[in-house]
Amino acid sequence: MPKKAINIRLDEALLGELDNYAKELDRTRTYIIQKAVSSYFDTLDEMISDKRIDEVKSGQAPIISLEDVLKEANVNV
Repeated sequence: MPKKAINIRLDEALLGELDNYAKELDRTRTYIIQKAVSSYFDTLDEMISDKRIDEVKSGQAPIISLEDVLKEANVNV
């Protein structure tokens, strides 16, 4: 997949940590940032899942039966 360049601003302490990890692991800043962002997306997925579960439990989000889903998708079982 083609990569696109972006610009970010980091405070000096965070940039120092980034550089330390990159040096210790003999990797580029880009590699470390890509891994960190990818890992954090897993955390965000969990947060969104928890939020959606809470919405269902509180009645803020509807529960759709399997029967209704299959009917909407025109699937006959």
